Amino acid sequence: MSEPNSKPDPHSIRSLLAQRAGELGFARIGVAGIDLAADERRFDAWLAAGRHGEMGYMARHGAKRSRPAELLPGTLRVISARMDYWPSDARSPGAVLGDGAVGYVSRYALGRDYHRLMRKALQRLADYLATLLGPHGHRVYVDSAPVLEKALARNAGLGWIGKHTNLIARDAGSYFFLGEIYTDLELPVDEPASAHCGSCTACMPACPTGAIVAPWQLDARRCISYLTIELQGSIPVELRGAIGNRIYGCDDCQLVCPWNRYARTAAHPDFKVRHGLDAARLSALFAWTGAEFAARMRGSAIHRLGYRRWLRNIAVALGNAATSDEIIAALESRRHDGEPLVREHVRWALARHGRGAPQHESG
Repeated sequence: MSEPNSKPDPHSIRSLLAQRAGELGFARIGVAGIDLAADERRFDAWLAAGRHGEMGYMARHGAKRSRPAELLPGTLRVISARMDYWPSDARSPGAVLGDGAVGYVSRYALGRDYHRLMRKALQRLADYLATLLGPHGHRVYVDSAPVLEKALARNAGLGWIGKHTNLIARDAGSYFFLGEIYTDLELPVDEPASAHCGSCTACMPACPTGAIVAPWQLDARRCISYLTIELQGSIPVELRGAIGNRIYGCDDCQLVCPWNRYARTAAHPDFKVRHGLDAARLSALFAWTGAEFAARMRGSAIHRLGYRRWLRNIAVALGNAATSDEIIAALESRRHDGEPLVREHVRWALARHGRGAPQHESG
């Protein structure tokens, strides 16, 4: 590895790196070592209990997720970065959740997809580090590889893992994205963040489906984010009622967290609400054609969900809405939908409104 003639001292490097990160849109960065042995044991126990559900990719990569140097040989440090996404211009979450005729979309997905934006910014940060210390072996990750990102962010001092298993920062709550730079540079590490949940358990009873089975233990199979985003097939009948009008993800455990009174508004315009998704009527969304879904959701995290599962989720929300001519008409329009997965959820929803017995078909 070639090195410049005179390197800045470690304190100056961190100061310069933090300044550049701020210019790139990051709220904060930190540096962690690569020892995740305790987190690996907890993660393995979670997998062994089957709590990852159908997310087979969680187990597919063996120890690479918890051993950074096995994922990227030569890795000595991980730079963890935080980017705030709270859309202050969006309609109040409480107002949306209280109106069964509109769909609730998790706040992180109301704007453009964050993956590409963060990857580019992280790469620029890695390139800048090279100007300070010379070329270095590195790779940037934003949900693009098996990474224990919350454990690394905790160790980098960015926040602690709350009882709902999300990362919480004292000065910013939990509404932020995380990304990483794996590097072979032996940078000075930060102190891990201390935990500040105390005796608070507000997030646990707030979960509509009881997915937080104990402090720091999430059963993804019951989590609405898993059910509406990760699950490929039919949503378990016994959980559909609790989903309410949540059509993409769920924020309930974060909405009640007292630390989110410090949540910071997204600085990047890409995270502003698009297509009125902060308070769109279910009937209007259900009327979208496949082409309309593709055109409007292109560039959004929702696009990866696909049209059939988008309709599946909306059908459940329509089934949970108060009975009205608008709701019934929307459901009747797809009673004979060509997709078995959609058709099954529509007929379940119609049965909820007294329009025939539910029929469960293969998704």
